[in-house]
Amino acid sequence: MDFRAIPSIEQLRQRPAVRALEARFGADATVDALRAGAAAIRRDIAAGTMGRTDPAELVVERIEAAAAAVLDRLFRASLEPVINATGVIVHTNLGRAPLAERALARVAEIGRGYASLEYDVGRGARGRRDVHAEALLQRLTGAEAAVVVNNNAAATLIVLAALAAGREVVVSRGELVEIGGGFRVPEVMAQSGAVLREVGTTNRTRAADYAAAITEKTALILRVHPSNFRIEGFTERPTLAQLVEVGKKCNVPVAEDLGSGHVGSDPGPDPLSELEPTVRASVDAGVHICCFSGDKLLGGPQAGVIVGRSAMVDRIRTHPLMRALRVDKMTYAALEATLAEYAAGRAAATVPVQQMIRMTADEIRARATALATSVNQLPSWRAEIIEGASAVGGGSAPGVELPTALVAVGKKGLTADALDARLRDLTPPVIARIEHDRVLLDLRTVSPDDDLRLPALLAGV
Repeated sequence: MDFRAIPSIEQLRQRPAVRALEARFGADATVDALRAGAAAIRRDIAAGTMGRTDPAELVVERIEAAAAAVLDRLFRASLEPVINATGVIVHTNLGRAPLAERALARVAEIGRGYASLEYDVGRGARGRRDVHAEALLQRLTGAEAAVVVNNNAAATLIVLAALAAGREVVVSRGELVEIGGGFRVPEVMAQSGAVLREVGTTNRTRAADYAAAITEKTALILRVHPSNFRIEGFTERPTLAQLVEVGKKCNVPVAEDLGSGHVGSDPGPDPLSELEPTVRASVDAGVHICCFSGDKLLGGPQAGVIVGRSAMVDRIRTHPLMRALRVDKMTYAALEATLAEYAAGRAAATVPVQQMIRMTADEIRARATALATSVNQLPSWRAEIIEGASAVGGGSAPGVELPTALVAVGKKGLTADALDARLRDLTPPVIARIEHDRVLLDLRTVSPDDDLRLPALLAGV
């Protein structure tokens, strides 16, 4: 076989299969992929790996198949839905909070057209985007004012930049934490232009330590949620009320980075009520400025929410960094819809994060038993129910374990690591966890709608 067996690109473009590729991926990308496929055939011919008697149609089919593979790789979205069977509710690597149905509907409604993002419909003139979600946040937290930026690290940054640039911020050594991705509180503070003033020790800090560090250079007292770790044993930390009292005596405002964003306004039992401080409790205690994440316990989109005294929030909303850290119309749409669920008292039933936190082990066990029964009917598969624990995740409620029922699955001929890899290769990928050389599925973080999909997916492993 020689190079004459390879048809021209224009000849290839007349074939039905290639026309279908062009309709799907566009002419330019398809032509590039055909050229790559033809070049591969030329290399095979030159290397003598093509059969001497291969028919011309087989050559063409190989070029088409190669082009289709190239285009599939090129256009495949890197962001794809997955089934989270890890039992970690606020899983940062898996996108944190899944949105409520009303939030999704609102994003679609706002995203498909134009919206009053920076337009005052009543006046028929330019408006401000930083007013969106403020009324709901005021109602839920009791704060005088609120503003939203793109995540909680940004919220901390702009709070310090607007209220403490060039001055000192007093913070306990035990709260200088590192959060996910290697971001450290001291480094965020340094970028703001504020000067860090550490007080106390890693495990013990008293209200008197804060008071002793305050000078005419002090701009803020900062309290930071410990996020993803907990110090136990010989520890001491002043209460928020004590810090607020120090601030009053020294005429220094108190700011708090709550991180997780536990609103806690929904009726009914709250498993985290004794473990996670609520935003309203901080506002009621007298904190001047408080910031938290929108996509952790709140169960909304990625956002950094800042609430507090009007005078301070106004300084933040007019700071030059606000332009760089502001959020878009889809974030506001999802956030307002999520907040509305809390304001209406139905978040426990409609916001997925809250649903999953409140789900009982018995409820999960019933679903797990049904799944295990289906899996055991698959050839070469085995499944059993074992007791275990789910995690809140996302740096929220560190050390808290939620009782659950796990489905331990295995397939003949596959190690736990190999099976885990096969699960991740499914469409959609199933993300499990491995403990004691067993692959475990925790249905707490799996949508009930996916319960019936799982056996069908596993059958394809």
